[in-house]
Amino acid sequence: MALLLLSLALAAAAPAGTAATAAPACPATPAPLPAALAPWTEPASLTAAMNAAGLEAATLPLGAAKDLALSRTPQVRYAVRPERPGGSVSHGGMARFVVVQAGVYRVAMDSAAWIDVVADGKSLESVKHGHGPDCSGIRKMVDFQLAPGAYVLQVVGNGTPGVRVLVTSVPAA
Repeated sequence: MALLLLSLALAAAAPAGTAATAAPACPATPAPLPAALAPWTEPASLTAAMNAAGLEAATLPLGAAKDLALSRTPQVRYAVRPERPGGSVSHGGMARFVVVQAGVYRVAMDSAAWIDVVADGKSLESVKHGHGPDCSGIRKMVDFQLAPGAYVLQVVGNGTPGVRVLVTSVPAA
């Protein structure tokens, strides 16, 4: 009880701005997304692969948002062991995508799940991390420098059985 009272007293005495602040309220009509992210608002459903044999059916077209249905982590056999494997109560899965032209590609998601982009049996290094535009629903964006070829997107450790994802090219600056 004394510890609780001490915690309450310290919280009350903290300077303004040090307590967690609520996220800004979003307008009823959010601002339009940049062209590369515009498909985010019109996703189609796709079931993520649980193993390499299911990847062909779980293909992500570039520039199209998908609501991926994920499986319980213990059921997923990833193409490459994830750097941060999810726990037994999390969800994950894989999807395949194909790059035709070399460049920077962005994976946008509505969750904080761990992602790996895999090619030739290894996870690739990202070149940039960020957040989506305010009020867009995009929680995380990760960029990768990719050459033409087929890639596997691994979603790991998601707290829910679904995630929205969009893989799109990043326009040259």
